[in-house]
Amino acid sequence: MTTFAPAPALSTDLRRWLAHLSDTGRVAVIREGVKLEHQLAAIAKRLDGRQAVYFPRPGGHDMPVVSGFMSRRGWIAEAMGVTESQLLQRFRQAAENPLPWREVPTGEALCQQVVQKGVDPREVLPIPTHSEHDNGPYITAGLVIARNPKTGAQNVSINRIQVHSKERMAILMLPRHLWAFYKEAEARQQPLDVAVVIGVDPLTLLASQAIAPLDCDELEIAGALHGAPLRVVKCLTNDVRVPADAEVVIEGRILPGVKELEGPFGEFPKYYSAREHREVIQVDAITHRRDPVFHTIVPAEMEHLLLGSIPREATLLAHLQRSFPNVLDVHLSIGGVGRYHLFVKIRKTHEGQPKNVICAAFGAHYDIKQVVVVDDDVEVHDPLQVEWAVATRFQADRDLVVIAGAQGSVLDPSTTVGQEFGENSAPPSHLQGISAKMGLDATKPVVYHEHVFTKVRVPGEDTEDLDALIDTSARVDFDTGKVQR
Repeated sequence: MTTFAPAPALSTDLRRWLAHLSDTGRVAVIREGVKLEHQLAAIAKRLDGRQAVYFPRPGGHDMPVVSGFMSRRGWIAEAMGVTESQLLQRFRQAAENPLPWREVPTGEALCQQVVQKGVDPREVLPIPTHSEHDNGPYITAGLVIARNPKTGAQNVSINRIQVHSKERMAILMLPRHLWAFYKEAEARQQPLDVAVVIGVDPLTLLASQAIAPLDCDELEIAGALHGAPLRVVKCLTNDVRVPADAEVVIEGRILPGVKELEGPFGEFPKYYSAREHREVIQVDAITHRRDPVFHTIVPAEMEHLLLGSIPREATLLAHLQRSFPNVLDVHLSIGGVGRYHLFVKIRKTHEGQPKNVICAAFGAHYDIKQVVVVDDDVEVHDPLQVEWAVATRFQADRDLVVIAGAQGSVLDPSTTVGQEFGENSAPPSHLQGISAKMGLDATKPVVYHEHVFTKVRVPGEDTEDLDALIDTSARVDFDTGKVQR
């Protein structure tokens, strides 16, 4: 595997990264006083994928808000110091070679320069209300860090957090590692100590979304992406270690056996999730840097989708290549909300092989709902080329794979269609997210007659130097057909 140079220093610190984006025309500074309820998110959404947005004094808060600084695939590759084509390989290398973090004393941690206890997060922090029917302000870019009660190993994830009272916040936990830690603590009738970290450098943010084994600390993947151990510090009220240079840290405990109403909330599939009873974080302290910057992610927009899809792509590619070395690339399409639709490029050697790849992909992550396998002459990052392959190389009676009744995403609203659980009742957890899976073999036959499946191309279409050939000073008199300069 290729060995990559350490990440650029500008991407290992949030403020330096924002300064870099600003210096290259990629930060829009909005006038002071934008409303935290809807207006801030509306502006960030309008500029999504074009510019990051910086909001001074939003809702009258001294603390500014930033959004969208990871909203282009090219920006993420730039932060990692690689080309877009190397992005998955670089992330995979870091995930497979984590670098232990380096703990620093409390006095050296920027994130603990200011300490506040007994305060209302809604008054201290500029927490936006994003979508039309959201049930109040939500933290959407908080890294939730917890320790396994059995082993002490940490886990990092991003969970939506509804801030609904002075010292309590409701959190959605899907059935993954944080949930496993919580259930272990609850079985011991103990709270689960956590920290919610807001405002980290782009590579630590990306590492938080790695699909890693239980007890693999994503902060160590962040260190591998940086090319140096991540500086961490112990929280003041518990034993969780957090990035020492973060902007804001909320220290707290997920309470055992306590649930409060959370939602609705506009999620990544671009629909609202239901209002249900969720687990609760009791806030013990808020620490932050002097003059901190608050980060928010607009749900279902590019920053949200890319941060989830790129680490998943790297994991899926590694998983498939272990069984199928001829798998060349993968892509979770944005049209499939960066989670549900997977395109796989292979160098096909045997008939039937694409169906095996489809089955392996479904087993790699339960969120995947549709897999399209294409040949190596199709660019999986271009949905038009994938659609062309389906249109010309796929026949439903022989190339379609359907698996009924599989586990899927609990946030996919189509999984609940046709199920009745009583008025105003959500399905029980063991019946949520039951989904059909669909695979499409959009590859051409290994052997075919003459040029029937040869892709049309014009010699020179990729190599002619148009800049040298186009005469920018020329004008045509279309009455005479003469070229004038």
